[in-house]
Amino acid sequence: MELNTIIKPKNKLFEIDFKEIWQYRDLLSMFIKRDIITQYKQTILGPTWFFIQPALTTIIYMIAFGGIAGISTDGLPQPLFYLAGIVCWNYFSDCLNKTSSTFTTNQGIFGKVYFPRLIVPLSVIISNLMRLGIQLLLFVAVYIYFILSGVHIAPTTNLWMIPVLILMLAGLALGFGIIISSLTTKYRDLTILFSFIMQLWMYATPIIYPLSLMSPKRQWYMVLNPVTSIIEAFKYATMGVGTFSVGQLAYSFGFMVVILIIGVVVFNNVQRSFMDTV
Repeated sequence: MELNTIIKPKNKLFEIDFKEIWQYRDLLSMFIKRDIITQYKQTILGPTWFFIQPALTTIIYMIAFGGIAGISTDGLPQPLFYLAGIVCWNYFSDCLNKTSSTFTTNQGIFGKVYFPRLIVPLSVIISNLMRLGIQLLLFVAVYIYFILSGVHIAPTTNLWMIPVLILMLAGLALGFGIIISSLTTKYRDLTILFSFIMQLWMYATPIIYPLSLMSPKRQWYMVLNPVTSIIEAFKYATMGVGTFSVGQLAYSFGFMVVILIIGVVVFNNVQRSFMDTV
């Protein structure tokens, strides 16, 4: 008996066919493997760069911001303070940068075969979890080293929140990424603007400085950045230092939900005719 599959355009702007995505789970798995393998293919050190990159960044921050600029690290050892922010930011920025080029990077595949387009950005979010896990191991190793060295570090009972914080970073990156990817199919100049915005965004996030260093008025502005409360909560959960607020986290979670909804709406609208403009 011959089975026919009928492919129809999405009639609703906000529509995610989870059943269809599940049916294409093998393809999702293939994209995840592709993302992991091709990232460091034909490199000498390979996945070791997962450790080297945050380690070198931490050393540069220690010299430039901790040594020369003398910026406070809330009483924490500089390697731990910087690593906590770098690990979280790297996951967010890597996911955002790669999902933001979904349409332009995969136009050849999209133009030849049908599959749920959301599989591509989802594969980026999931594949980067491996890199995040490796960098978290580096963070834990440095963490244990300072504990054995007699440095007082007090993790809190909020450690259970770490998977939730990672999920929030993934949601924000996915939402922003598919919006930018949809817009850059028509307006290529946004790619240049986006790279500049990402640099500013990092400095507007408490990675190289603690939020407590800001005045109350400036803290209010900083918290408008949805990534701020997530990184502060991560520092608080793991080291007992940081500005932790349930209200701020609720704002970041709500922001993530809104940006995901907007992202899906824009993504579904653009995928109907993006081959005519890309």
